Amino acid sequence: MAILNSGQKELHRAGFDGKPGGVKAVRQRGQLASASGPRPAVEVCILAGGLSTRMGRDKARLRLGERTMLACVRAAARAAGWRVRVIRRDLLPRCGPLGGVWTAFQRSRASRLVFLSCDMPLVSPELVRAVAEDGRAAVFTRSVEGAGFPFGLDRSLLPRLAQALTERRFSLQAFARRVRAGSVRLPAGRQSELRNLNTPREFQRAKFEFRAKALARRARAE
Repeated sequence: MAILNSGQKELHRAGFDGKPGGVKAVRQRGQLASASGPRPAVEVCILAGGLSTRMGRDKARLRLGERTMLACVRAAARAAGWRVRVIRRDLLPRCGPLGGVWTAFQRSRASRLVFLSCDMPLVSPELVRAVAEDGRAAVFTRSVEGAGFPFGLDRSLLPRLAQALTERRFSLQAFARRVRAGSVRLPAGRQSELRNLNTPREFQRAKFEFRAKALARRARAE
């Protein structure tokens, strides 16, 4: 079953038509972006192309303290030690996070991609490294809500991703089950790293907490 017309054309350009031969073509080509030189091992991709419908405005540009949410996530990603790429516009629109994942694999040459969401400003470099360095082809951070960000995928899983998109199976958790992903779990004291800010109420609460922490740091420094 085809997805959107533009999405179907994009998958066809990648060599995938929903048939076994299409899967083979994607696997053989590897979907590397055109460039010369050795293939990077890992790249961190921040997905910032969502519609932000519940927030009512672009979440990536909202400020927490002196930084935007996107800047907070990017700082953590850079501190992990790998190249960072921001995906602002999906090649396959309205396909949820999987559209951004597909886009990242088309833009990057890396063998493994680690995916972060732009609305998780408390994520740590340590968690990013744990996902990047996990030896399994697919690994998702797991919370009480199930599999989610951050997660890592090897390029070898691209045919499975193309198949899911063609079948209109856009659920991130369903994809994690489909590829039999491993799990990374955080201890109770670090669960805040997985917190998403999706609504104005959640954002206002986070602003208050950031301000309180900043005042506490300033008081300790004096």
